[in-house]
Amino acid sequence: MNWVKQIESYIPYNEQELKDKELILQCIKAYNNILTRENPLAHITSSGYIVNKNRDKVLMIHHNIYKTWAWTGGHADGDNDLLYVAIKEAKEETGIKNVTSVTSDILSLDVLPVIGHFKNGKYVSPHLHLSIAYLLECDESEELIVKEDENSGVKWIPINKIHLYSNEPDMINLYNKFNKKIKYMY
Repeated sequence: MNWVKQIESYIPYNEQELKDKELILQCIKAYNNILTRENPLAHITSSGYIVNKNRDKVLMIHHNIYKTWAWTGGHADGDNDLLYVAIKEAKEETGIKNVTSVTSDILSLDVLPVIGHFKNGKYVSPHLHLSIAYLLECDESEELIVKEDENSGVKWIPINKIHLYSNEPDMINLYNKFNKKIKYMY
């Protein structure tokens, strides 16, 4: 399915997702470069919320820029296969080799504000990530490898203890939303 059609057909979980879906679709219509970082205001990102087979742990990285434990993901950089992007980023950022999507359906649509920061010695102005998230699964016995240019740690965290590892209240709310959705999906 075309990536825009997939977003259009996504059924929002709550009012936040409804409003964020509307904004994402507005941005898609307003900008022709939304899949690339060429758009300095907002661009599409794709992330994977990686759970183990028992769905009681989530694989997270310790993010170098945000200095907190976070999910994997990254910029689409022109690729319109957003599930592929989520899986590629999961592999690159954690070292895992065998990760699969639980479903090809979108797990969540979210507009995430990014504060200004330095990356690779250059300042990146504040902007929005138009986040398309997927639920991924991996065997927790897989070897984990730190990607030093992006993170300083990779580990499995008990799904009900994420709040003890993340220092970003908005992201904790996001992870809690994912956990509720997963609980009712499976």
